[in-house]
Amino acid sequence: MFAVMKTGGKQYKVQSGDTLRVEKLAADAGETVQFNEILMLGGDKPVVGSPLVDGAAVQAEVVDQIKGKKVINFVKRRRKHSSKRTVGHRQQLTLLRVTDILASDADKSGVKAAIGAGSVSGAAVAAAAPKKAAPKKEAAPKADAAPKAEKKAEAPKAAAGADDLKQLSGVGPALEKKLHEAGITTFAQIAAWTEADVEEFGEKLSFKGRIEREGWIEQAKELASK
Repeated sequence: MFAVMKTGGKQYKVQSGDTLRVEKLAADAGETVQFNEILMLGGDKPVVGSPLVDGAAVQAEVVDQIKGKKVINFVKRRRKHSSKRTVGHRQQLTLLRVTDILASDADKSGVKAAIGAGSVSGAAVAAAAPKKAAPKKEAAPKADAAPKAEKKAEAPKAAAGADDLKQLSGVGPALEKKLHEAGITTFAQIAAWTEADVEEFGEKLSFKGRIEREGWIEQAKELASK
């Protein structure tokens, strides 16, 4: 019976008792390892995996950790500024002796799986796994927001029964507002102004002489009589 197994990116056809060299494994001499990637089992009834044969495995004893033959890599560039480089390499290998071929129940054998020396261990994977974010602490209740600034005091509204002073010549909303602030809200009040009042309000409202020019008193008397 033979098996075609896969390890280190290569495929090997093996039988019990065979000795072979594979890419370095993370195991010491004398240990027994098990290869679980079995592509085919040969014999009286060959079994071809799709892609692997379920339950099949190859067990082998680690004989030694060795190095392959030295390989020389020489590079030379024939240019104006020529250069050359020589690099030597010896591949690290594991020498194995196949002890058994299992057609089924490989997962119950209890033999540790063969792992490449360059593979990342399970512990390393667990250590590198992103840690779960700690639950966020509940935000402390915010202090009551400072009371909003009070709205600017609105301009004093005309009292009930106040006249529309904008009917006077030259009086607009701004000037009417000034008159209201000065306590003048009706035509009757303006109609009753004396010369002293005209001079006083002329100074207060900064339009001295305008009251006479526009004829407010006469207009106020006429509007008040309606």
